[in-house]
Amino acid sequence: MYEWLKALHVVFMVTWFAGLFYLPRLFVYHSMPENAPSFALFKVMEKRLFGIMTIGMALTLLLGIALLVLGQGILFSSGWFQLKLLALLLLFGYHHACYKIILKFRTEANSRSHQWYRWFNEVPALLLILIVIAAVVKPF
Repeated sequence: MYEWLKALHVVFMVTWFAGLFYLPRLFVYHSMPENAPSFALFKVMEKRLFGIMTIGMALTLLLGIALLVLGQGILFSSGWFQLKLLALLLLFGYHHACYKIILKFRTEANSRSHQWYRWFNEVPALLLILIVIAAVVKPF
């Protein structure tokens, strides 16, 4: 049972990250004035994608908790796991920041440039690298 839960945990983590990679790319295009004719379409795409990635996040979290319960929480004392948890907290914050940005775009109150969103778009990649290295390599 544990291995099945772990496999599903990874599947939904991939779903979540797919959204985390693509949504900020939509923000890049949505913030460019020359794309104004497509702004209504971007709003719909952002809303739907955020819904899908939130489901991925929730299932990743629930399956992760189930794995911890089945493993009797022994991971909490591991340094690599604490690093992973810290990166996950940052990722939850990033997810919430994406939601706040969607709300800004919905009300046409965006004040950031497409260059800012290009840098913002890199954050989940860095966190993914950190999480995977912590979970697979277990450096400490």
